[in-house]
Amino acid sequence: MKSDIKKYSFKQGLPQEFEFVGIGELYKHHSDTLTTSHRTGFYHILWFQKGNPTHLVDFNPVKIKPNTILFLNKDTVQQFDKKGGFDGKVILFTDIFFCKSESDTKFLRSTILFNDLFAVSQIQLSKTASLFADLFQLMETELENEKDSSQSDILKNLLHNLLLLSERERRKQDFTEIKNGADLDYLMLFKDLLETNYRRLKKVSDYAKKISVTEKRLNQATSKILDKSPKQMIDERIMLEAKRLLAHTNESVKEIGFDLGFDEPTNFIKYFRKHSHSTPVEFREQFVSA
Repeated sequence: MKSDIKKYSFKQGLPQEFEFVGIGELYKHHSDTLTTSHRTGFYHILWFQKGNPTHLVDFNPVKIKPNTILFLNKDTVQQFDKKGGFDGKVILFTDIFFCKSESDTKFLRSTILFNDLFAVSQIQLSKTASLFADLFQLMETELENEKDSSQSDILKNLLHNLLLLSERERRKQDFTEIKNGADLDYLMLFKDLLETNYRRLKKVSDYAKKISVTEKRLNQATSKILDKSPKQMIDERIMLEAKRLLAHTNESVKEIGFDLGFDEPTNFIKYFRKHSHSTPVEFREQFVSA
């Protein structure tokens, strides 16, 4: 029977597509959901104030220390630590809430917090913890007020300030800065297109055409910044989704291959083995036996 990784939409009935929740309280009522691999159609800002959990982001275990803030893009597959014993605050919000203008959309699509090209983005708070606590408190207090015509803008501006301060902190903490310019612009355009088209477009030429650059120019951009070719990035995105579906669903290998744009199961199996040195079944067995 076909199934997919459980995906959750934003809670309906709230005044804004913005929510402020205690992590401990959320875990208490929804631990079964949170400790199973899932993805959401909205952004997470997770401030772990207490405890030392390991948060699984795709296949990357992120070890958390107290006063760590984790930033997760929408559609990221994540899983909370089953051991529990942690607490903090979480901010959840959608594109609809934050993107009031073209500049807001550009900011959210390019911010290093949700689009770090090298790692899961996190910051460790120390001297600035009180400043972040004040901003969190201001948002929580505003949400308690009755909704009026100003509330959405107030919350959005507070959130924007929080993200800007977080970017400043991120740049101080083991962050590889990428110089703004045409290379980064082309890379981000390609990355956005890849995210929505990897199932059906597998040729570099298809993406270069959509971006209105030559394959050579696109290769220059990705190679300079990531030391990867566009073809490598396409293969990595397909393989990430293949591994997600193999590990977290009970779809058959045939169904997964078809879902990812392979007409024949044998083609998918050959492709997977080429890029992972194991068959899809062998990869899946690692998680069944774990």
